[in-house]
Amino acid sequence: MAVDNEKIAKEVLEFVGGDQNIASATHCMTRLRLTISDKEKVDGDSIKKITGVLGINWAGEQLQVIIGQNVPKVYDAIVALGVSGAGSIDENLDEDLPKEKLTPAKVGNAILDYLSGSMVQLIPVVMAAGLFRTFAVLLGPEVFHLVSDTDPTYTFFNTTLYEAGFYFLPIYLGYCAAKKLKCSPLLGMLCGGILVAPSIVSAAADGAQISVYGIQIAAANYSQSVLPIILTIPVLAVVEMFMRKHVPDVLSTLFAPFFTMIIVVPIMLVVLAPLGNLLGQGIAQLLFGLQSLGLFGTGIAMALLGAFWQLFVVAGMHMPVIMLAQVQILQVGYDPFLFVSTNCAMTAVWGCALGAFLRIRNKQEKGMAAGYVVSALVGGVTEPALFGTVLRFRRTMLGMICGGAAGALVSYVLGVTLYPGAMATNFLIFLGYMQGGMGNTINAIIGMVVAMIVSTIVTFLFGFSKEELAELDNK
Repeated sequence: MAVDNEKIAKEVLEFVGGDQNIASATHCMTRLRLTISDKEKVDGDSIKKITGVLGINWAGEQLQVIIGQNVPKVYDAIVALGVSGAGSIDENLDEDLPKEKLTPAKVGNAILDYLSGSMVQLIPVVMAAGLFRTFAVLLGPEVFHLVSDTDPTYTFFNTTLYEAGFYFLPIYLGYCAAKKLKCSPLLGMLCGGILVAPSIVSAAADGAQISVYGIQIAAANYSQSVLPIILTIPVLAVVEMFMRKHVPDVLSTLFAPFFTMIIVVPIMLVVLAPLGNLLGQGIAQLLFGLQSLGLFGTGIAMALLGAFWQLFVVAGMHMPVIMLAQVQILQVGYDPFLFVSTNCAMTAVWGCALGAFLRIRNKQEKGMAAGYVVSALVGGVTEPALFGTVLRFRRTMLGMICGGAAGALVSYVLGVTLYPGAMATNFLIFLGYMQGGMGNTINAIIGMVVAMIVSTIVTFLFGFSKEELAELDNK
C-alpha cells in the first residue's frame, strides 16, 4: 500500500496547531521543516505516531518532521492546505532560523559547520581524482593486468590526474572555505596558491628558509594539506570585511584585496600554516596511534565503532571524529581504521531495514521498510532506516550493534584499508577500497556483507516483540 502523503500533511497540520501556527514551511532531502509561531501548541508525541513519519527534531523555533524521500510530496500537500511555502533547501541549511543566545555549544557547532561546509564542497574533486587512480588500478597490474605500471596511460591516470586533484587541495579548499564564510573565493584561492607556490615547495625540499617581511621561517610543503588553509580563511574573512568597510569605494576594487592580503599573508605563513601542519600531523598520529593498541585493543576499538557509530550519528556527536578522520585520510592517503569501521556500521543499518522488511507482515509497513532499503542502497541515505526502524522499534538496535561490530572486526582481521576518492554511501561504497587492489576490495566487501547479514538475521529473529508485531498487523 502506498504512503498517503496528503493524509500525512493533514495530520501534521492538525497536531502542530493548524496553518495559523506555521510561519513558513520548507523541506530538505528527508525533512519537512516548519517554522512554528507557538511551540506550546505542537503535539510532538502525536506527530511521531503518524504513519509515514519517522520522527521529529527541534532546531530553534523550527520543527523538523522526518519523513524520508517522499517529503517533497508531503510538502506540496501541506502548502496546498494553506501553509506558506519557501521551497526546498540544502540538507544542512539553517541560516533562516531565529538567532539564539551564543553558548560554548553553539560556538562548537559553528566551527563544525564551517569545517564540514567547507570540506563537503570538495567531494566532487576528491571523488573524481580518486576515481582516476581507481581506474588506473583496474587497468594495471594490481587487478586486470591490461597495462604495465610503466605504461603512459597508467602513469597519466595514476599520477598526473590524481595529483591534479590532491596536490592543489589548499587552492580548492581556499575557494570552498571562503565561499562558506562569504568572503572572496578568489582571495581564498590565492591564499591556497601561496601555500603551494613553487618557490616555497622548492625551498622546503632543500630544507631552506624563506623570508616573510624579513622574518626568517622554515619552508614547508603544504601541498595536499587541509588545516593550514582552514585556519587562514576565517582571518581572511575578518580582514577583508574590515577593508571593504574602511577603504573608500573609489579605491576599494584595487586596494581592498591588496591591503587584505598584505595583512593575511604573514599571519598565514608565520603562524597559521605551521600551526595547521603541526595539528594535522598530531591528528594523524593520534588516529594511527590507535592501531598501536595491539591485536586485541585495535580489534575491540573497531568493533565498538562499528557497533555504536550510528548512535553517535543520531546524537549529532559524529562530526568531530569525521573531521579528524577526513584530515588524516587527505594528508596521509589512506585509512585502515575509522571509515572502515563506520562503513560496516552503515551497512548494518541496511541489514536492520532488510530484516524488518522480511519480518513485518503489514503491507504498508513492509512497503515502507522496502523503501528504507532502496533509499540506503541506491540513494545512500540511511536516515529513513534509522528513524523508521532502529529508533522506532528499539529491539532492532541489537541487530545494528551486532552486525556493525561483526563486520568491523572481520574487516580488521582481513586488513581492509580505505583510500580517498570514491567514498560513496550507497552500493558503490566498494569503489573507495579499489586503490588497494582487488584483494583489499574483496575483503572490504566481505566485511560489509558480514555486517549486513548478521544485522538482518538478528533483526529478523529478535528485532520485534510479539506485541509490536500484533499492533502492526492490526493497523
